[in-house]
Amino acid sequence: MIKIEVLYAAGCPHVAEALALVERCLARLAISAELAVREADVPSPSVLVNGVDVMGAPDGEAALCRLDRPTEVRVLRALAEALS
Repeated sequence: MIKIEVLYAAGCPHVAEALALVERCLARLAISAELAVREADVPSPSVLVNGVDVMGAPDGEAALCRLDRPTEVRVLRALAEALS
């Protein structure tokens, strides 16, 4: 089973958007996955598919709002790779 994590720093205003994006992508591909949403000291929000950040390795590990927020294309690509 595919494992997806939506990680966020406290107070991140983009968590709901990232979670909705993941849910849209799962619905579009008609797949289910183990989904966890949790606070962490990471660039926020981060979407990990099977432990890999869909946007690639972030520039730093600080709990800040990230400029390269997850995109539908990246999430779909990561999910497709996890399925193959």
